[in-house]
Amino acid sequence: GLQSPVPGFDSRSRLQPLIDVYIDQGLIHFSSASAAWCRRRAVEDGCYVRVMRSSRPVRLISVCCVLAAVVVGCSDDANFVTVGPRTPIAETSTTAVAATTSATTPQPVQEEPATTQPSAETTVPDPTAAAFAWSEVGLGVEAGTLEVPVDYDDPEAGTISLYVVRHAATNPAERIGALLVNPGGPGAGGTILAQFADQIYSPDLVSRFDIVGFDPRGTGLSEPTIDCVDDLEPYFGIETGPDDGLEDAALQEAAKAFVDGCVAKSGELLQHVSTVDAATDIDSIRQALGEEQISYLGWSYGTMLGATWATLFPETVRAAVLDGAINPATGRLEGLVDQAAGFDSTLSTYLAACAAEPTCVFNNGGDTAGAFASILVQVEAGTIASEPGRPAINQGIFELGVAQALYAEEMWPELSASLVAAQSGDGTGLLALYDSYYDRQPDGSYSNTLEAYFVITCADDPDTAGVPGAIAVRDQFLAASRIGSTQAYEVLICAMFPPAAAKEVAITGAGAGPIMVVGNTGDPATPYEGSKVMAETLEQGFFLSVEADTHTAYGASSCAQELIDAYLLDLSIPAADVAC
Repeated sequence: GLQSPVPGFDSRSRLQPLIDVYIDQGLIHFSSASAAWCRRRAVEDGCYVRVMRSSRPVRLISVCCVLAAVVVGCSDDANFVTVGPRTPIAETSTTAVAATTSATTPQPVQEEPATTQPSAETTVPDPTAAAFAWSEVGLGVEAGTLEVPVDYDDPEAGTISLYVVRHAATNPAERIGALLVNPGGPGAGGTILAQFADQIYSPDLVSRFDIVGFDPRGTGLSEPTIDCVDDLEPYFGIETGPDDGLEDAALQEAAKAFVDGCVAKSGELLQHVSTVDAATDIDSIRQALGEEQISYLGWSYGTMLGATWATLFPETVRAAVLDGAINPATGRLEGLVDQAAGFDSTLSTYLAACAAEPTCVFNNGGDTAGAFASILVQVEAGTIASEPGRPAINQGIFELGVAQALYAEEMWPELSASLVAAQSGDGTGLLALYDSYYDRQPDGSYSNTLEAYFVITCADDPDTAGVPGAIAVRDQFLAASRIGSTQAYEVLICAMFPPAAAKEVAITGAGAGPIMVVGNTGDPATPYEGSKVMAETLEQGFFLSVEADTHTAYGASSCAQELIDAYLLDLSIPAADVAC
């Protein structure tokens, strides 16, 4: 159900290749799953952290970042319609940003225009320093924290400390403003997207925007963080498609034990980590940055967060890009069923491509679908071993391992090799994919991304008709997908949570101006049709169609990246017939 690959930074924001990290003690090599450690060292030790170029594409969150790529501007001006800048919000008197700022009465902070440069003889204090207490964590990169209310309706009820990273525009003289970025999840810490901005975005964006990322409340290095259990395997590396009453009881027991852990360890946060809360935090960050308007780039679940923010605070939107958008017209249940169908469709695309290519190691004489079905029988029988001390490959491990590889076409060879090994009873490849999905560290520990994912999503849509309702809808998932039982299990977990105070916002984007929505034709996690609905729902939404079998487009499609960059930089809207 996680909308974007994020293990490490977000239960899927993983760097697939190794990352070279230089610290003052020397050179250290570690896998992407240690990205949170990397970030923590950068903050605690003041060491210089940099993602080095690799021969393999880097998938950061759902973004496939080819690190050495240089984005070229579009040469055909006829493909764009240029719109003028949005009308800025009315000026207000200069005020200090208080931690108790009300979400309903935003009070922007006035500051000198960002493009004004001090003379060589003059040093101008950073007006944001008091709010964030910035510290340098890299060349042109600062990290800090911002105190925001736990409950915006009761500002005296305490605060949450949001961890924020800002990558300063490398060309201050032509700085446009702040570009806030979010990777999705939910549950993902977004600061990594700012920390390594020069490795992720085009040089033009890095040159002209302060790129700002934050770890949404309850995630990453923001405090307090959501915590539920120490080991995820007893709750998720299990049989998720029960065949009888005993297996069903065991599944319900696992779901309840997981939720009980969330309530015991994070009970005070459960009512205050909704998407509406996070969207209001975005406005608090904007105010503390002293920006009247900001731009936004969100992937996957980050599209729902961005659409919510644009609906609640439309006058503060300069530009917004929603890449791999969630369908705002469906509830959680229907959205999960659609997602299950999306993964199954991408699975069919993969199997067909492998069947048509004799060099595909899982070709099986062209009968890849039949071979896959046979592996499902092996999984059911429990005959595929994993590693000593780990469970045999069961439905939970198998389905999520396969799903992890379906997020991007470049991972299909790894999936093929893992399936071939599974045919002969070796499940170590599938286990590695499963571990990558959940950001399992070599020592068996995990990030809190999955825990945050459930707490946030279940808080957003608490109406699941209880446990009986969750059991009753299982067949919908099994009908939609060959790997759908794990998503049915998500519904059961949400049914176990105590009722949350729903904070619903009807997405409209009214008054926010043109908003770009991007959809990939073969996106498994955020299906194409749902992204189109998002564009249609927004008052001035416009849609960019991208032909790709991957989750989200920026970094994976050079065509899409050029169009997205042009909109963010110049507010240029592609002509209606332009597609990638």
